[in-house]
Amino acid sequence: MTQRLLVIEDEPTLSRLLSYNLTQEGFDVVVEEHGTVGFERASQESFDLILLDVMLPGMNGFQILEKLRSKGITTPIIILTAKNAEEEVVQGLKMGADDYITKPFGVSELLARVSAVMRRASGQPEEVKIKEDQSNLISLGQLEIFPDKYEVRLGGQSINLRPKEFEVLLYLAKKPGVVLTRDDLMNVVWGFDYIGGQRTVDVHVSSLRKKLELDPESVHIDSIRGVGYKLVVNPKKGSHHSI
Repeated sequence: MTQRLLVIEDEPTLSRLLSYNLTQEGFDVVVEEHGTVGFERASQESFDLILLDVMLPGMNGFQILEKLRSKGITTPIIILTAKNAEEEVVQGLKMGADDYITKPFGVSELLARVSAVMRRASGQPEEVKIKEDQSNLISLGQLEIFPDKYEVRLGGQSINLRPKEFEVLLYLAKKPGVVLTRDDLMNVVWGFDYIGGQRTVDVHVSSLRKKLELDPESVHIDSIRGVGYKLVVNPKKGSHHSI
């Protein structure tokens, strides 16, 4: 069955680009350029994924996101944000967005993110879920991360990480199984104004890998050539899972 995507984007050139490339990939694409109309369509019709711009006439992307989630609509949503808009990204994710894409973006990144979010929504193992409890614990199989304390445990054993290594792992852990580009990691961990190159990301990931070798069957970091990295978790390894 053809998967239906709703694009809510008011910039004509971008909406046409999105529609064309997604249609070429076999999706049934519906485009709405007005926020209120887009919200009504998202509320009344069934879609497999929504691409949602933040700045829209009538009703902005955050209002749409909040209203959809409050109505119990769980359709995966990827927000489209402007460059240097980290606050928008954080706000969108907290409100229930599944991922984000920063403008300008390439077609390959768009398709990779759409594919990853849809795959996650339909096929992620039930055991591999993130729980942030009252102590702000993130638990993925044998991996436990305490963001407030900058502490990491694997199989109950503490792992000593440098601050940037911890932040890289934390960002990967918040999107298990999702490929994150080097630019993603660079912008989130080091900031948009960082003048160093992507090699910095590679060095920190390499160091992280060595430290995760304590239990590589439980969790490891995969390289996706030419794209970036993803955290792979084996939910069947070990017995204590936080769901």
